[in-house]
Amino acid sequence: MIDYDLELQRHNDVLRRAYAIRTSDRALDIGCGTGQTTREAAQQATTGSVLGIDRSNEMIERARELTRAAGLGNVEYSCADAERHELPRESFDVAISRFGTMFFEHPLAAFSNIRSALHPEGRLVMMVWQPRDRNEWATAIESAFPPDDTRVENPTTPPAFSLGAPDFVRRILDAAGFAAPIFEEVHEPVFYGTDVDAAFEFVSGFSTVQEKVARLGTRQREQALDRLRSVLTEHQRADGVWLDSRAWIVTARRG
Repeated sequence: MIDYDLELQRHNDVLRRAYAIRTSDRALDIGCGTGQTTREAAQQATTGSVLGIDRSNEMIERARELTRAAGLGNVEYSCADAERHELPRESFDVAISRFGTMFFEHPLAAFSNIRSALHPEGRLVMMVWQPRDRNEWATAIESAFPPDDTRVENPTTPPAFSLGAPDFVRRILDAAGFAAPIFEEVHEPVFYGTDVDAAFEFVSGFSTVQEKVARLGTRQREQALDRLRSVLTEHQRADGVWLDSRAWIVTARRG
């Protein structure tokens, strides 16, 4: 079965190295999901500790289960929103995030809160998607579906790509009190399945795909799903179905 962690396996390898977590670090994992990045941070911070936070209670409960199974005693989790939750002040050496910071409704408030939770020499290391048009996984899947003329056009950037523009991110981080952010490009594909059937099942479960399917009539739905399968077939390789993507690793120190 494919899941989010397996989808991002190439990205995770790059990001884990970028974290450069030391054995004694106290780390904060923002938008930790089911805790893969949290557990990996804890394995590096052997004499330190890691706090993983996520807005989904279901995700947090699953993260706790997996962490108990891994026998890690230096991890805690909290169902919390980084925008509003009062994080312990000046308590962490590093704040990390794998695609967990793009969905803030009020990014300045969130990053200000995260900054306050860092030690004076603390740092932020996060991975975010580059703009939508640089991510084939988004454009190729959307191309399988007809445009929805009944919906009011939303002029705002889709949440998943809200931190894709470096100039915008620099302004937000500067206003939040972070210093000199650095952007490192990550050009790795996402993994959607060992074969087309597995990829089709996985992608069909995306909420965005389900929303598009729900708006179509029977005939349109069949045609769109046929096109989606064709898109995935075009991207099948010997080792599975992969779609291109581009992301940033953004690092910054507390100013």
